[in-house]
Amino acid sequence: MIGIAWKSLCNRWPTALLAVLAIAVSVSLILTVEKIRRDARNSFTQTVSGTDLIIGARSGAVQLLLYSVFRIGSPTNNISWQSVEDIQARSGIKWTIPLSLGDSHAGFRVLGTTHDYFEHYRYGNKSALSLSEGRRFEDVFDAVLGSEVAAKLNYNIGDSIVVAHGTGKVALVEHEQQPFSVSGILAPTGTPVDRAIHVSLQGIEAMHVDWRNGAAVKGEGTSAETIRQMNLQTTEITSLLVGLKSRATVFREQRAINTYKEEPLLAILPGVALQELWSLVGVAEVALLIVSVIVVVAGLINLMSVLLAGLNERRREMAVLRSVGARPMHVFVLLCIESALLTLAGIVIGLLAHYLLTGLGSLFLQEQYGITVTLSAPTLTEWKILVGIAAAGILAGTIPAAQAYRKSLSDGLAQKT
Repeated sequence: MIGIAWKSLCNRWPTALLAVLAIAVSVSLILTVEKIRRDARNSFTQTVSGTDLIIGARSGAVQLLLYSVFRIGSPTNNISWQSVEDIQARSGIKWTIPLSLGDSHAGFRVLGTTHDYFEHYRYGNKSALSLSEGRRFEDVFDAVLGSEVAAKLNYNIGDSIVVAHGTGKVALVEHEQQPFSVSGILAPTGTPVDRAIHVSLQGIEAMHVDWRNGAAVKGEGTSAETIRQMNLQTTEITSLLVGLKSRATVFREQRAINTYKEEPLLAILPGVALQELWSLVGVAEVALLIVSVIVVVAGLINLMSVLLAGLNERRREMAVLRSVGARPMHVFVLLCIESALLTLAGIVIGLLAHYLLTGLGSLFLQEQYGITVTLSAPTLTEWKILVGIAAAGILAGTIPAAQAYRKSLSDGLAQKT
């Protein structure tokens, strides 16, 4: 029966191919959407690990998370260094990582921080940052590049870079008098760290020596050597990552910081803020899933229509099979086998197309959005989707099979040629 079904499909290959392509598009789309959705969540979740609190100026939890961890958006205000010192002095605080944002280079964010960033920042499964070459920043004008920055801009150790004021891709005002030198390049992490340029907090202050009230003073251009002799003191930062001695005290410390009287501050738990973020984008996820399901249903309807449309042309074929001894059940099974073959062929081609799309799209998603999408074997959820599509395809074939089952021998033989 399988051989007969295969030969029958080969004789009608144009229409059969259309049905296979419809199923393939459906499979590749729903698998790719599911893969991107899952890996996007993993990428966001694994960006920061081991950080108990994120502290910034009072705004929204999601906004603070986005600009502090994912380098998306801008802060409403900064934190004074006095407040940072007060937080560091609290008995429950184990370590802190100050972050200062606001400048960029070739569209990549410049992040001012301290050596504590390399010591305590964790990503993924509490993995530490490591240098693929070079060293951390030691000089005021040293810069440590993320792996993607170095690869995309083709920078090497010792190269000079000029930082621009602001975070836009187009540099309107550059700190030309204070160029930085690449001292190190970080190993890839698959997180926004790869797309950041890391300098010291003193380096951030050095860039703005000739600035007053947020604007450059005309005619002034303090040299790098003169700046190195200055006592550069940080006055404010953008946000603060905090690790606690005991996670049992996280709510107590959060409340103390949120009620800090010297200035309005906000302390958030990264995990809670991530859940809030996903609740916001969950509508888009559901919309994508609905579109994918509709495409799958459309593919199955196309499969059923192809089989139904071919029944009238195959009435003589069915009659000949009946005349040589095939029973009605044989005809029913034959149509079901054809439906199964078309569905399985569509699933195989769709699976291959899914891996092709994932492989090509992963580079774009990593470069543009920092989402790491990796090639992997189908998960249990994806196997369930494939089995569901296969079952639905076979079930869709039972409708034309039932019609063929009811066709009589005389109906086919009596047809005029």
